[in-house]
Amino acid sequence: MVSHSELRTLFCSADAVCFDVDSTVIREEGIDELAKFCGVEDAVSEMTRRAMGGAVPFQVALAERLALIRPSREQVQRLLAEHPPHLTPGVRELISRLQERGVQVFLISGGFRSIVEHVASKLNIPAANVFANRLKFYFNGEYAGFDETQPTAESGGKGKVIKFLKEKFHFKNIVMVGDGATDMEACPPADVFIGFGGNVIRQQVKDNAKWYITDFVELLGALEE
Repeated sequence: MVSHSELRTLFCSADAVCFDVDSTVIREEGIDELAKFCGVEDAVSEMTRRAMGGAVPFQVALAERLALIRPSREQVQRLLAEHPPHLTPGVRELISRLQERGVQVFLISGGFRSIVEHVASKLNIPAANVFANRLKFYFNGEYAGFDETQPTAESGGKGKVIKFLKEKFHFKNIVMVGDGATDMEACPPADVFIGFGGNVIRQQVKDNAKWYITDFVELLGALEE
């Protein structure tokens, strides 16, 4: 059993930190915001809740929700312009501090690349460090499905991304930070998982994470020690 102080040491010596995006880096769930914008909020948030609880295979839940929303390219662009996602308090400072220390920061999301890249640009994270699902559109901008070949489109996808990062960059110590079951499942191959409950508390994650925080100040504090 790894002690809390050993986890802190591992976090402070990480060569890469991967963050989930929805309800972790941002306060919202991107797919729920898109559903609200497209007028199908209630049905979709219930599906999201079931997916995050681990009750439904991720790709099935994603396909079901998108079939209800059917977002056009224009709707996604308008959502970002009119209701941009809100960064979670403290995350900008934490990521900036990690980058100053030479730590590689990645965003790994079961959400949509167009939204996640918007968030990444606010945090000085290069688009190459973003792993998320791609929406597909017909030439007239109407919804045409999603790219099912992306690792983030399937259950266990975040772990596959972390395994890929370890193989590509030879990282010795990768930390995963997130609020949901899919984030916790990514450790291993991640070396440390930090559960985050600052926006929403998922009981399964709170009960099972060896390190659980509700404020990014705690991680900033660990870096300053």
